[in-house]
Amino acid sequence: MILANQTAIVTGGGKGIGKAIALALAREGANVVVSGRNKEALESAANELQALGITSLAIEADVSNESQVAELIDVTQKKFGRIDILVNNAGVTGPTAPATQISRAEWDEVLAINLTGAFICAKAVIPYMIQRGSGKIINIASIAGKLAYALRSPYAASKWGMIGLSRTLAQELGPYNIQVNAICPGPTDGERMRGVIAGRARELGKTEQEVERLYLEGTALKRMVDPGHVAAAVVFFASEEGSSITGEALDVTAGYAL
Repeated sequence: MILANQTAIVTGGGKGIGKAIALALAREGANVVVSGRNKEALESAANELQALGITSLAIEADVSNESQVAELIDVTQKKFGRIDILVNNAGVTGPTAPATQISRAEWDEVLAINLTGAFICAKAVIPYMIQRGSGKIINIASIAGKLAYALRSPYAASKWGMIGLSRTLAQELGPYNIQVNAICPGPTDGERMRGVIAGRARELGKTEQEVERLYLEGTALKRMVDPGHVAAAVVFFASEEGSSITGEALDVTAGYAL
C-alpha cells in the first residue's frame, strides 16, 4: 500500500467525489480524516473507511470558518502526529442563473466555501508540512475553472481562482518539498451532477434528459466521469511517484471540450 502510515484530510469527504477520494486513499493505507457539515454522512463514511483497516475520524467543520478549520487541523495533528495529505474538496454548486440575477449573498457563499475555504485549510496545514519537510496539497477544482460556464458565474470564478491558488502555492512551497496540484473533473456521475442538471433544465426550459444529453455530447467519451477515476488521480498526486509534479491542473473530464 503506497500510502501506508500516512495521514490525509479530505474536506467534503462524506459523500460524492470526496467520499470516493477518502476510500481510495484508505485502500492505499492512509489514515483518513473526513470533514464537512453533514454529521450523519461523515460518520457513515468514517465507518466505511475503518472497515478497510485504517483509522478514520469524522470531524464536523465549515471550511469557511477559520476557528473550525484550526480545530480540525489541531485534532488531526494530535491524533496522528503528522499530516501528509490535504485534499481540498469541500464545495457548493451555487445558483444556476444569469449573473444579473445572482445575489451578492449567493456569490459570497460560493466563493467563501469553494475558494476561501481551500485557502484557509491550506494556510492552517502548511506550517505542519513545512516542519516535516514534505506534504501534498491537492485541490479539487473543475473544468469550469478553465472554460466559460454560462449561468454558473460564482462557481466558475471560484474554480478559476482555485487553479490560481494551487499554482501560486506550488511556487511558494516548492523549497519545502511540498507539492500542490489541482484536479479538474468534468461532468461527474453522482447526486451533485444530477442537481446541476436539474437546475440548468429549469433555467433553460428544457427537460433534464435534454440537458444531460448536452453534457454527454460535450465529452469525447460520451459518458460521465466515474468519481473513482478522480480519486485515482488524487492517489497518484499523493504518492511518491507524483512527487516531481507540482503546480499542475489535471483534467479528468472524459474529454469535455465545451
